[in-house]
Amino acid sequence: MVKVSVIGATGYAGAELLSILLRHPQAQIAHITSESHTGKKISELYPHLRGLCDMTLESLAEIEKIGSDSEFIFIALPHGHAMDVGLKLEKFPVRIIDLGADYRFSDVSIYEAWYNVEHKHKNAQRVYGLAEIYRNEIREAKIIGNAGCFTTASILALAPLVKHHLIDSNSIIVDAASGVSGAGRGLKLGNHFPELYDNFKAYNVARHRHTPEIEQALKDLSGEETIINFTPHLVPMSRGILATCYASIKEKVSDDMIDAAFQKMYGAEKFIRLLGKNSYPETKFVRGSNFCDIGWHIDERTRRVIILSAIDNLVKGAAGQAVQNFNIAAGFYEGVALEVVPLYP
Repeated sequence: MVKVSVIGATGYAGAELLSILLRHPQAQIAHITSESHTGKKISELYPHLRGLCDMTLESLAEIEKIGSDSEFIFIALPHGHAMDVGLKLEKFPVRIIDLGADYRFSDVSIYEAWYNVEHKHKNAQRVYGLAEIYRNEIREAKIIGNAGCFTTASILALAPLVKHHLIDSNSIIVDAASGVSGAGRGLKLGNHFPELYDNFKAYNVARHRHTPEIEQALKDLSGEETIINFTPHLVPMSRGILATCYASIKEKVSDDMIDAAFQKMYGAEKFIRLLGKNSYPETKFVRGSNFCDIGWHIDERTRRVIILSAIDNLVKGAAGQAVQNFNIAAGFYEGVALEVVPLYP
């Protein structure tokens, strides 16, 4: 058994993470924390965990004790907080999986520019936590910066075509729509039911913080500087992301070459389901699972390829991906605790 702890267990991602870890046969949950609910039982806040996890929430004031008593720590806190935990545990042998943004960027100046926060742990040895692309690096990493939800759907959709240089990497446009749980559990006017229901809206156009994260991964794959347009949207559903990605196809690139690129990169992947040409992934078919469904189309008139990908933002886009990274880093079979059938209807 591997002793794991969850810092920030009361957000949506933290609670989803607990649900997955509870069914993990090789993980023992040692500590869970919450600064706003210290001393309460997690099942008081999330009654669906009643009788399954009734642990008492601790405070980050005990982080060194938690660190010395854990082999892995999952951090599910807003950006700007994980780096404080990482600094305090720098000399501990514990390994960290951060579900936030603090350790996602190899160049911390990009993080500082987009998040308007000084990075306090600049010299941390970190690895980007998108399993299907950085699996080898994740195995030995001390700190894993779990990929974001929009970025997971977008990068996985584009990666094969960028890697095999089948598209113009500076022609990429991503439109992605997310369920409201991606905004967290905190109360906000825009997430209030009368504001959200029967509505569909874009936000943070041309300035969403997942933009440079997508660009970083695509540059790693292609070796080329990449600039994209990314526009996020909010839809009135609790969970799920559908990303629609557009790019210009290079000269002489055929349907077969595009299909071969997807098959070569993902044909053996456990959690990527290739639906093929002219198919339409839907969020309902991945709900509650760690799957990413991908389909693609070619517009011969414009010579553009359109790739569609669907994930559950709380699972493959957050907690499920974190456990997938944990399984890789701990040397377990990658699908442990994640092989579940999507919830339907």
